[in-house]
Amino acid sequence: MSQPLMPKATAVWLVENTSLTFEQVADFCGLHVLEVKGIADGDVAQGIKGMDPVASGQLSRAEIERCQKDTDARLQVSESKYKLPPIAPRKGPRYTPVSRRQDRPDAIAWLLRNHPELTDAQISKLVGTTKPTIQSVRDRSHWNSTNIKPVDPVTLGLCTQIELDAAVQKAARKAERERKKAGKVAGTGETLLPTSETTAPEAAAEPEPAPEEEEEDREKKSYNADSVFASLKDVKIEDESEE
Repeated sequence: MSQPLMPKATAVWLVENTSLTFEQVADFCGLHVLEVKGIADGDVAQGIKGMDPVASGQLSRAEIERCQKDTDARLQVSESKYKLPPIAPRKGPRYTPVSRRQDRPDAIAWLLRNHPELTDAQISKLVGTTKPTIQSVRDRSHWNSTNIKPVDPVTLGLCTQIELDAAVQKAARKAERERKKAGKVAGTGETLLPTSETTAPEAAAEPEPAPEEEEEDREKKSYNADSVFASLKDVKIEDESEE
């Protein structure tokens, strides 16, 4: 179902001028029930002038009366005579009015305290701030840190309850995926390799020589030049004597 052109202003008018339930107003304007309740309590949408959806042709008086009689019924937007172009989704950080910019540190402090799972990028998109500002509020190096008091950004009008809930749910799903991934890695049972695979093989020990081989080695080592020449001289003398 398409939403009215000015949902918050329309919600203000419906809360002030009709007996519709918070659920009916929230469903028609695309807001959270708590946000509509905050409008009724005067905590949300302060200073916003209500817009009559009947005068703008977005809702009929008969439709309002029908839903006032049946709390389970839901308001239906009247068909417009003109085809309006679709509203492109907003990208990048939110634009914050100048009158609300001094409230951003309070909203950042509230988000850091109540939803630590939110990333700096999500906080920046919710309240329209920058990452250096978020970091300065986190480490209390902000120039006005002594006066910063955590306040719900929905109450300050910096974002809607639906946007905040969507960001929190997205951060929770991401944290759950990372936790499951870490559990799978820890449960693979990978251990250190055995020392037989990580250390070099020891050199094979040389076999001990037999006793006979040891005797031959000693005999070979006992030979020297004098002994060899002496043996040759004896052989020559014997040959001459025989002649």
